[in-house]
Amino acid sequence: MRVLGVDPGLTRCGLGVVEGSRGRTVALVAVDVIRTPPTDDLGLRLLGIGEAIEGWLDQVRPDVVAVERVFSQHNVRTVMGTAQAAGVAVLAAARRGIPVAVHTPSEVKASVTGDGRAGKQQVAAMVTRILGLPEVPRPADAADALALAICHLWRDGTAASAVGLPGAATAAQRRWVEAAEAARRAARRPRTVPGAR
Repeated sequence: MRVLGVDPGLTRCGLGVVEGSRGRTVALVAVDVIRTPPTDDLGLRLLGIGEAIEGWLDQVRPDVVAVERVFSQHNVRTVMGTAQAAGVAVLAAARRGIPVAVHTPSEVKASVTGDGRAGKQQVAAMVTRILGLPEVPRPADAADALALAICHLWRDGTAASAVGLPGAATAAQRRWVEAAEAARRAARRPRTVPGAR
């Protein structure tokens, strides 16, 4: 099974793809980090992240997308940005009928290191070891995305355990996609202003 892990974020969004199955060797397919300038408009930043994720989905064709569950932090702005980036990833997958699984940070850490409270360095070191990489993926968002993908393989092991079934969006996902497409079409439609010539 091929899994795309998404470590959501507005400034840096990690993407990591691995292939394998439970109890088998896991192989690296691709890894990168999408960056958006903090000075850019929020809409443009989300659009950039969305287009990059859609490009990855079309190129690597994952069986499932694993996204980190947004958890409460002291910095509300960071939480909002993370949640918005996560939503973009979920929508991109739903448009293609790819199931989405959500994992908490502690689930990811426990799956990869055996300790749900492990630090980022421990997670990165174990990802490097599991995938047999010559060096630690950098920045940390890249390692975190790969850890998410590995976590899904090892915890669930099947695409059917995610939200929805492979190759077909759930009814809720289809409604979200239809609503998003309708909003996009409406935004493109030229508007007439009364009295304008």
